[in-house]
Amino acid sequence: MNKTLYLKKTVCTLSFAIALALGACSNESETVVTPESNEQVAEVTSEGQTRGSDQDIIKESVEYSRFDIYAPFTLTSDLSHLSANQKKMISLLIDAGKIMDNLFWKQAYGDKEALLAKIEDPKAKQFAIINYGPWDRLDGNKPFIEGYDVKNKGAQFYPADMTVAQFEAWEQKDKDGLYSLVRRDENGKLKLVPYSVAFKDQLEEASRLLKGAALLAENEGFKKYLELRADALLTDNYQPSDFAWMDMKTNPVEVVIGPIENYEDQLFGYKTAFSAYVLIKDLAWSERLSRFAAFLPELQKGLPVDEKYKQEMPGTDSDLNAYDVVYYAGDSNAGSKTIAINLPNDEQVQLAKGTRRLQLKNAMQAKFDKILVPISEQLITPEQRKHITFDAFFANTMFHEVAHGLGIKNTIDGSNTVRAALKDTASALEEGKADILGLYMVSKLYEKGEIKDGELMDNYVTFLAGIFRSVRFGASSAHGRANMVRFNFFKEAGAFSRDPETGYYSVNFDRMTVAIDALSNKILTIQGDGDYEGAQKLLEEQGIIDDQLASDLKLLEEKQIPVDVTFNQGKEVLGID
Repeated sequence: MNKTLYLKKTVCTLSFAIALALGACSNESETVVTPESNEQVAEVTSEGQTRGSDQDIIKESVEYSRFDIYAPFTLTSDLSHLSANQKKMISLLIDAGKIMDNLFWKQAYGDKEALLAKIEDPKAKQFAIINYGPWDRLDGNKPFIEGYDVKNKGAQFYPADMTVAQFEAWEQKDKDGLYSLVRRDENGKLKLVPYSVAFKDQLEEASRLLKGAALLAENEGFKKYLELRADALLTDNYQPSDFAWMDMKTNPVEVVIGPIENYEDQLFGYKTAFSAYVLIKDLAWSERLSRFAAFLPELQKGLPVDEKYKQEMPGTDSDLNAYDVVYYAGDSNAGSKTIAINLPNDEQVQLAKGTRRLQLKNAMQAKFDKILVPISEQLITPEQRKHITFDAFFANTMFHEVAHGLGIKNTIDGSNTVRAALKDTASALEEGKADILGLYMVSKLYEKGEIKDGELMDNYVTFLAGIFRSVRFGASSAHGRANMVRFNFFKEAGAFSRDPETGYYSVNFDRMTVAIDALSNKILTIQGDGDYEGAQKLLEEQGIIDDQLASDLKLLEEKQIPVDVTFNQGKEVLGID
């Protein structure tokens, strides 16, 4: 049935919001609702039990004074060094990105235009656009539009009435594939529908645009990538284009496009979401970063874990570069915005070639200025605020992405990939690994004298402030769960302390160093063993927000410090046709 949609008006305390956010990460089944109909379907657990609806609780408890949590920022870059053809190419890439944006709406919610047409309040409508649906991504995916229940963990990748038990009992080859939807046939049985079939018309148009951009490309490597990526959209075979993407080194214009990350699939973590970035390379900063990739094999050997967990050697073709991002679309633009990219995700490509790490410098600067510095002024002890620096924030973010290439991609018994073995916990563990090994890398590079600007304490204190920034994203994302685990692990290890009189936090340098090694060891061991139960236990025990942290986060809310940024972007902003 169709309902007129209304904003929810009742008051929500932060503690209740956090409770709901944490509930979104539990293994309990939720009552789900299909976006097109709003008709509730009681999801059945694998034990055959059902739960009643939480709709009444949500109606009485959720308030949306959160429409201003995103700080606006204009995405632009100096295009004066680009040729006329390169500027035309950017225009085509943005057009292709818009198609990815529309496809992500279908994956995350359903009918975008039908939803927006029912929302009269302009702030609520803009909030729905930012969140790609009626659920607040930075508050545990709680609905902010009346008539909607808790978001389906499987988004639109699976039938809303499908249970975990049904999927696991389904004998279907490649049911866990990255590039297919699960649907029901005319008899109600599950079936697979490849993306290239489900979204045929849109992907054909996107492919045409990429081929048009390839004709304008002045860099042969970029031309080849665009052609292969255009083919991949029509065949669901993305590996050849991933290999080609790894070979690009000198092109001044960059695009990342297609179904890439699996964060939106919170049911199994199998299905990938459509996304796009259009980027302009910052040549000066890229030159500063390029030399660090050569240290990956040495750093892999030195990981603080038993030898059997570090036998895989990262590829040596990895590179580090800095970019201005001029267009986000789809998954990358939903809720909190990505500020660094580490791709491809294909384990075979990673082992053969490594990965490319793209640091989105202008977006990073926006978050540092508008969010991280104001947070540090509220929560970091004044004596340590001098250690909050953009260079440290940039380095921590960069080495997080580099650290995705360290560790282990396949379980040590050779039975599976880590991603498949850890299932729905894989993304949170991988993000936690990247954060902690990023700090490990920074410390080792300081020891070697390879990082000469600033001091290691800058990275530690900026990292702590960064946890407060990221933990506000909530527990519904892989990054949010990883942040909570890290915060609580560091707290128990004494890596930082909080002055009860002032409310200020300070870093204990020596204990921070010990805690980094201990958490690195724990996560790498869980990944290498493919220990799904161990991963669940870590997230359940450490992935919590206690009352004290909730109070500190409430202070940031009262001070009206933004949670994230939203972008003014596109051709008009760039001054191109």
